Amino acid sequence: MEKELENKFLDDFEANQNIVHKVCRIYTTNQDAHNDLFQEITIQLWKNYSKFRGDAKFSTWMYRVALNTAISLYRKSTRTIQTQDITEYSFKIKAEDYDDTEELQLKALYSAIRKLNDIDKALIFLYLEDKSYREISDTLGISEVNARVKMNRAKDKLKKVLNP
Repeated sequence: MEKELENKFLDDFEANQNIVHKVCRIYTTNQDAHNDLFQEITIQLWKNYSKFRGDAKFSTWMYRVALNTAISLYRKSTRTIQTQDITEYSFKIKAEDYDDTEELQLKALYSAIRKLNDIDKALIFLYLEDKSYREISDTLGISEVNARVKMNRAKDKLKKVLNP
């Protein structure tokens, strides 16, 4: 029975693990932190998998656990000393024909998203994942109307951060 549950978890997790990577990208600034958060989310998913009833899609449940784990760890980390990622200052050689416009825009977007509060980060993340307001409300445990209102406010905040 335990091995069967483990195999089912592994199948579900492997089919949806990009969700965890995307959450990690939103809440971390370097690869080590990303790896640590990925590991912590994976542990939380496994610890709670036996409680997954299948009322919602596995991916929706996975979003909820991943976001809750990331938010909890993020709140704990804000109590510690902030350090800067050295990779932001390291020298990088770029080919002449390489257009880094999209990469720079993505970095700017992720940097702006990181400046938002926890709930706004989750809303914008789910929006960027093309989730409907129904799915967003289910994932975050809020009403659909509340999700729309909070989304509009989060978009406004993001615009202000991107275009001061």
